[in-house]
Amino acid sequence: MMDLLSLIPSKRRVPAALLGLALDGNRLDGVVLKRLNGSLQLQQSFSVTLSLDPLNADPELVGRELRNHLDAAGVRERHCVVSLPLKWALTIQSELPDLPEEDIANFLAIEAERRFPCDVTTLRLATSRCDRLATQIGIPSNHIATLENVLEKARLKPLSFSLGITALQPPDTESSHGVLALAIGQTDVNLQITVHGGVAALRALEGALETEAGRHILNADLVAREIRITLGQLPAAVRETVRRIRVFGPTDLARQLADELELRLESYGLDIEAVTAYGPDDFPVQLPPGAPVSRAFSLAAHHLARRGAVFEFLPPKVTAWQRIATRYSSGRLRMAAAIAGGALVLVGGPFLYQQIQLMILQSRWAAISARVNELETIQQKIRQYRPWFDNSLRSLDILRQLTLAFPEDNSVSAKMIEIRNGATVTCSGVARDNASLLRTLTALRGAAGVADLKVDQIRGNKTVQFSFDFRWNEGGARED
Repeated sequence: MMDLLSLIPSKRRVPAALLGLALDGNRLDGVVLKRLNGSLQLQQSFSVTLSLDPLNADPELVGRELRNHLDAAGVRERHCVVSLPLKWALTIQSELPDLPEEDIANFLAIEAERRFPCDVTTLRLATSRCDRLATQIGIPSNHIATLENVLEKARLKPLSFSLGITALQPPDTESSHGVLALAIGQTDVNLQITVHGGVAALRALEGALETEAGRHILNADLVAREIRITLGQLPAAVRETVRRIRVFGPTDLARQLADELELRLESYGLDIEAVTAYGPDDFPVQLPPGAPVSRAFSLAAHHLARRGAVFEFLPPKVTAWQRIATRYSSGRLRMAAAIAGGALVLVGGPFLYQQIQLMILQSRWAAISARVNELETIQQKIRQYRPWFDNSLRSLDILRQLTLAFPEDNSVSAKMIEIRNGATVTCSGVARDNASLLRTLTALRGAAGVADLKVDQIRGNKTVQFSFDFRWNEGGARED
């Protein structure tokens, strides 16, 4: 029987003008680009602070606030591409074994089932491969659905959901081989390593950027330490290809971070640069003079240049024609299609061709059916025994957050740390003075995964003895 859905084209038409949005915490940056005669024109740009959380507030209210900001900036374009916060993403890296190419997808599916800390059916997945290494990215589907709802309320039509750092430093270009890219955001620094046309590492370095008295302060020591850790986790063959670091972000912060990393990573012999302008070969179209280097601009420019996103998280749209075809592919229309199919069978030629194709497919299935059944059995066992295992390393995550919150000058030190039931944490120790203790508590309250921090005891003058406890929220832990 004829499949009406197969007659409907699925590719989205690229519009002549496009709104690029980059969501980072409560900060929203946007540009409107227009393509004309092989060049891009910058129509509008804006940067606003959202008072409502796009994920937790009422989508109707968030969409109304977004629409108000767009109207105030004079933005009328409805088609948009959106850069998602990297801290929404869960990432895993897998070394690919020596398998036939047709079995790699099954291997990656098993890796996702085994290593993601949640049911993979609740994630929108995307994959990038470089040589013998594969990076899988998962973003919660409910985050995607909520953002789609917000954009709909703001009367916007999303064409792509992707990650801004992959647009700033596209891994599929020759110049990106062996590049470690850093993108300074509102509250964190994104890290990406690209080799052999793919992404080898992708992380959000939370705590690398703090705000004091309205000024952004970079923690270059934390960034350098995380770079060393990330490089150390890569296979030696991949690690040795990384020869450059490119820093994206506000000009002053990018140059400051590049200068400080040169001192801290001098022994690695890396070429470190702050990117303040696009190169002549970054896009296959001509850019407007003085184009701002940003995630929103890069994502919109790549889309208008018809270069697909490395990681695409926007679910496929079901068009009105597809809904109609699905609805009416039964009943009388099905009977008419069956009669028409019977007439075609009488011709003989198409029927013979179909039988030949079926025989070829059955032969291919017979060759792989045993391995497919084996993989299905393994997947069933994984689902059966998964509740008995916990790979989250919860205690190490708790100790890591405590270590990051305590100052490195030993002005505050812990004598006892007790973790009960993997969720309730009690810590006691001594501090040099009250000010140092208060700074530590403030840092800990802002740390990911820490909730309901309560101080049980503070006593002493010269040497302050303290005790506090908090609840560890597994859902708020870092998701590198």
